[in-house]
Amino acid sequence: MSGAGASLRPIWLCADDYGISPAVSKAIRELVAQGRLNATSVMLAAPSFDRAEAEALKMLNVGARRVAIGLHVTLTGKFKPMSPDFRPTRHGTFLSLAEMMVRGRLGLLSRKRLTVEIAAQLEAFVTRFGQTPDFIDGHQHVHLFPQVRETLLDVMQESAPHAWVRQCGGVPTLPISFWDYKTRVLNGLSGRFRKLAAKRDIVTNPAFAGAYDFTADQVDFARLFPGFLRDLPPRSVVMCHPGFVDAELERLDPLTTQREREYAYLAGDDLPGVLRAHGVALA
Repeated sequence: MSGAGASLRPIWLCADDYGISPAVSKAIRELVAQGRLNATSVMLAAPSFDRAEAEALKMLNVGARRVAIGLHVTLTGKFKPMSPDFRPTRHGTFLSLAEMMVRGRLGLLSRKRLTVEIAAQLEAFVTRFGQTPDFIDGHQHVHLFPQVRETLLDVMQESAPHAWVRQCGGVPTLPISFWDYKTRVLNGLSGRFRKLAAKRDIVTNPAFAGAYDFTADQVDFARLFPGFLRDLPPRSVVMCHPGFVDAELERLDPLTTQREREYAYLAGDDLPGVLRAHGVALA
């Protein structure tokens, strides 16, 4: 931890999944307005995301810039592709995370169809927000997968060269528990991803934190969160998923009540002091 007199290192505290449901979007906007978040990535493929949700988010930057707004590229889960000929799908929606990862590793995805779909989501972002995204990341980290990563970075290089892209490798100096499978997988995928981004002169965040087992019951987010801040270099990303639960969220995503626990912590009294104690501040 930094001493009291040390300058604070700026970080991105980023809420994923803006647009997945009205209740989640409302919670994210509330946290931005309270100064508890400074980035969010938008799920353009979500069926309930509309112009009103985009305008409400844009309004938070009127007069003073409060939040970086990114594109949450969506290629997995119960969402319909935005391009008409995208394949593979199941019952008209994207495949699961596991299926997309396996197909990417085996080289079974169509780079052409991926290009068209990612470009369609980027174009929809520009239409809704009137500008290219400040940054780009992927729902369930799909942007790190083989085939997807090369395609995404090529689309960025051509159509959003000034955006930065999220890599999900942690702080290099921190050890990773043998049992922390999720972090080890993200670190492994991110090493190659960073090299591919650098070859295209696309900026990545220096470190990433915030991953944990969302499937475990009653995860104590308040206990976990301070550990995410440990030794973060400036401009690192801490991912979070705050929200309120509504029927649309329950229909689309298994991560539900845990979002409300994250919201409660981020909106609570402890967060500012925890950030200062770890020598960081929202960028």
